[in-house]
Amino acid sequence: MRGARGLEVSSGSMSPSPHVLRRTEGAVRVVTLARPEKKNAFTSAMYTALTDELVAADIDPGVRVVLLQGSGGCFTGGNDIADFMSNPPAGEDSPVFRFLLQIVDQVKPLMVAVEGPAIGIGTTLLLHADYVVASRDARLQMPFINLGLSPEGASSVLLPRIVGQARAAEWLLFGDPIDVELAREAGLVHAVVDKAEVETFAMARATALAGKPPGSVQLAKKLLRDPCRAEVKDALRREGVHFVQRLASAEAAAAFQAFFTRKRDRA
Repeated sequence: MRGARGLEVSSGSMSPSPHVLRRTEGAVRVVTLARPEKKNAFTSAMYTALTDELVAADIDPGVRVVLLQGSGGCFTGGNDIADFMSNPPAGEDSPVFRFLLQIVDQVKPLMVAVEGPAIGIGTTLLLHADYVVASRDARLQMPFINLGLSPEGASSVLLPRIVGQARAAEWLLFGDPIDVELAREAGLVHAVVDKAEVETFAMARATALAGKPPGSVQLAKKLLRDPCRAEVKDALRREGVHFVQRLASAEAAAAFQAFFTRKRDRA
């Protein structure tokens, strides 16, 4: 099927979503979150479709690099709270957990282009990317505590390792927006460019990486990731247990109610 801008609509085997699009340019598989009217917020169907796309890219001999991006000037607003509450994660078979495990085990390089908001998992998934380019207006944020929840995406392990314990604690405990230049300085983002240049810059870097010997690239990624892979998976499982518990907490219920009230008042 064809979606917006001539992109192919993902046809995931379980829950295909019209909000995950793909195209292939040379040896680069471009996967686009295409729900701009909702700031590309993730639904369960989108997680399933995205996981299927990553798996398909890994087994496609013609694909050497995956580039993940958003649409409409936004990367993602995080989880769609209404969908999330209707389909809460309940274990390792849940769509969000399958997605997280896939990006941990992704064989081929995963590059991410970030424009505008990258909220919640929109920021934590960057911890698993091999290269991240962001626009100067990018807004990274992990507001889990503010929503009565707990860190996810192995951020409790990877974030301190990448940016340091002090910054990790501040970013996770306060949940405030993170200045993109600070994120680059700290090592969470590799490059910051003007908004108009993000797509072109990211594709140029993806194409350059795809032009290198693929076996060597994949081995380098494996050697970089293997030392902490088991620890990361343990963190995902540990965080997942607490996250599910927090979803059922009175604090989370109050935070979500406040969110929906603000949303209704703005309508």
